[in-house]
Amino acid sequence: MKSLFLDMHCNHCALVSSSGQMIRAGLGEEIDRIECVIRMNNAPTKGYEKDVGSRTSIRVVSHTSVPMLLKNERYYFRHSRNTTYVFWGPERNMRQDGKGRIFNTLLKIANKYPKVRIYTVSREKIQYCDSVFQNETGKNRMKTGAFLSTGFFAMILAVDMCDTISVYGMIDDNYCNRANHSVVPYHYYEQNRINECRMYKIHEHTQRGGHRFITEKAIYAKWATQHKIEFNHPSWSL
Repeated sequence: MKSLFLDMHCNHCALVSSSGQMIRAGLGEEIDRIECVIRMNNAPTKGYEKDVGSRTSIRVVSHTSVPMLLKNERYYFRHSRNTTYVFWGPERNMRQDGKGRIFNTLLKIANKYPKVRIYTVSREKIQYCDSVFQNETGKNRMKTGAFLSTGFFAMILAVDMCDTISVYGMIDDNYCNRANHSVVPYHYYEQNRINECRMYKIHEHTQRGGHRFITEKAIYAKWATQHKIEFNHPSWSL
């Protein structure tokens, strides 16, 4: 576990969504040609290479997804030794005084797989992400009962780190309202689960503890006018 700050810069990044939009996308080769590839949580590449590619430069992981990585730890921490891991979570789980349950788990992983590059998002950076959300929406995340998504942290990391970002498989904030939108699973690797738009709408309107996926997409559309961000499969009309 490094106490250093993550210092990575990429000319071009692929930010690969975990969405069912990636099913039969056939974009694997294109994604693998891009200098840095960012993935989220436990989204696998094995068995999905043709659609999502095989390389992972950075994996941004929520505290809630750590148990999923541990279920297949050899795949994530031994075979993916070229991947840098960035873990985020609330202070209660990430505190470093021995009481942070997830932080303690990450320490064990770091000791077991000493070559793995593991970073955690600092409390200050989490607060910064909260302030970004509030500045963009005018809403206090805590007061409105929302949780930021892993995608939000991944996008902020990409904007900080990458000159140009190619996003794959992410829908825009109006996608689910269009009459002809495609119905896909929430995750490309969980085929029989709830569909993406249904999940987004449940989260957007739940009172406590939901992600504001649709609101976040509207924020990305705004950022795309200020940074070099392009959206593929589906493309966005900005």
